[in-house]
Amino acid sequence: MRKIRKGDEIIVIAGKDKGKVAQIQQVVAEGQKVIVEGVNVVKKHVRPNPMKNIQGGIETLNKPIDISNVAIYNAETKKADRVGFKVEDGKKVRVFKSTGKQVG
Repeated sequence: MRKIRKGDEIIVIAGKDKGKVAQIQQVVAEGQKVIVEGVNVVKKHVRPNPMKNIQGGIETLNKPIDISNVAIYNAETKKADRVGFKVEDGKKVRVFKSTGKQVG
């Protein structure tokens, strides 16, 4: 079970977008990188290709950021938090280390 998953609200703790709070769109590269909406946005120049019906121009893309540069965001404390695991009713669930409450 992963500590950070798709749909989790995270805070960026390192890099050019430090301090931003956003949601994870996708986990890539075998769980080592994540794509976060509005974080690590780059512009890419695309060449037109009429055979593939691509118009061309400048696209904005969300590039992956390393998972070590993000932390799960605890809305209760409004800070970054660590994730632990507990077994409740025979199921393994994720909990915040600071408050002990269940994630999401």
